[in-house]
Amino acid sequence: MDRFDAMTTLIAAVDGGSLSAASRSLGMPLATVSRKVSDLEAHLRTQLVVRTSRRLGLTEAGRAYVAASRRILDDIDEAERAASGEYRAPRGHLTIAAPIMFGRLHVEPVLLAFLEAFPDINARLVLSDQVVNLVDDQVDVAVRVGRLPDSSLVATRLGSVGWVTCASPRYLAKRGEPTTPDALADHDCLMFEGLYSTPIWTFGRGRQERAIPIRPRFAVNSADAAIAAAKACAGVARVLSYQVADPVAAGDLVLILRDDEPERLPVHMIHAGQSLLPLKLRAFLDFAGSRLKDSLARIPA
Repeated sequence: MDRFDAMTTLIAAVDGGSLSAASRSLGMPLATVSRKVSDLEAHLRTQLVVRTSRRLGLTEAGRAYVAASRRILDDIDEAERAASGEYRAPRGHLTIAAPIMFGRLHVEPVLLAFLEAFPDINARLVLSDQVVNLVDDQVDVAVRVGRLPDSSLVATRLGSVGWVTCASPRYLAKRGEPTTPDALADHDCLMFEGLYSTPIWTFGRGRQERAIPIRPRFAVNSADAAIAAAKACAGVARVLSYQVADPVAAGDLVLILRDDEPERLPVHMIHAGQSLLPLKLRAFLDFAGSRLKDSLARIPA
């Protein structure tokens, strides 16, 4: 069995969603595609794919194997290019992950400009406020907000953002502006559950840091919805600075408790450490890095 050929066949089936799609894309008989995948499973002594009438799925072992196979085949392709001295434009598929609002506001415009500059690359943008696993979720590069744990991942710092507290001018005119974090006990608070597991807001820095329990009048798992509720005069919201930059600039929301804001959070672009980066990934890192740094630098502090 040619394992590299089997890997290519498996990836084509996964990307196409079925063995039939792999057969068409590779110009290979369906029976041959099925046999190559079955032979690979027999060689590994584990099931890689789940065949259904509608779509091809992956087992847990299959997800890990496909992610590793992509890296191996990319490394081989890059090594052959380097050895032959052949120049080619970056090509292939990239998957980028980012937090929902940050991805929509900052990553997507950069990614669309990148695709325009590199017509032989296609991309998938995964927007989620949950931390994705680069290997398990087959992600090439991710943008992370917050401090990073020690790992083998390679990180490039893009800038920082901060937690801010805000409310609408109409709400503040009606209820008064809280001048200390403790004063929030007398206000309606809007909790964004996407990044908070308990109703506690942290204020201050260093030794002055304090955890303030709040009583959420309204809780929602979307930053967009929390911001909309604040604009609708429903209460005081706590979100990240980039999420609320536009409504603050428009005067729809007012930042409060500025002197009590906590330490800012770093923003990084991360990818799996590889001895030889695929050309498509190098191109994206070079293209996106400076542009995302500039985009973050333009967010009001």
